[in-house]
Amino acid sequence: MVAKVGRQILSADDIDSALEQMASAIYEQAVDKENLVLVGIRTGGVYLANRIQEKIQAKSGQEIAVGILDIGLYRDDWTRLSTNPVVRSTELPVSIDDRIVVLVDDVFFTGRTVRAAMDALIDFGRPRRIELAVLIDRGHRELPVCANYVGLTLATKLEEVVNVYLRETGAEDKVLVEEK
Repeated sequence: MVAKVGRQILSADDIDSALEQMASAIYEQAVDKENLVLVGIRTGGVYLANRIQEKIQAKSGQEIAVGILDIGLYRDDWTRLSTNPVVRSTELPVSIDDRIVVLVDDVFFTGRTVRAAMDALIDFGRPRRIELAVLIDRGHRELPVCANYVGLTLATKLEEVVNVYLRETGAEDKVLVEEK
């Protein structure tokens, strides 16, 4: 098997710097810091949400709740992907009712993942506000959704794939743009 070679967009240091900026912005702009909850969209968003939480805690001393959201059954394409979708657990450590929930994901593309995440989240309660934090916004939206916090906005071609590799998965932290 030939390994894919791609253009490196972010290094480990770049990812760390982007997450630092995002964490600062999320915390500074939160109108109710006591009711702030970060919710990572499986899988990459979970790791990023945990890193953002660590950065907020290191700067402010405040521990922010972090949850995990599985959107498997909420995707509008799950029947195209498999007749047996993989469903994993959603773990929300606190009630999301009347809280400011920041959904966290690695790559923001068409907006369909975010739509599915909002649908899934609403099944668990009624947040006061839902915001979105993404490491990479690569454009090509199909739905009218935008991110509140973005690490990097990147112009891509539709035939390209943006892959985020993270140490939590045994890889070196980096972001590559690769061909399909």
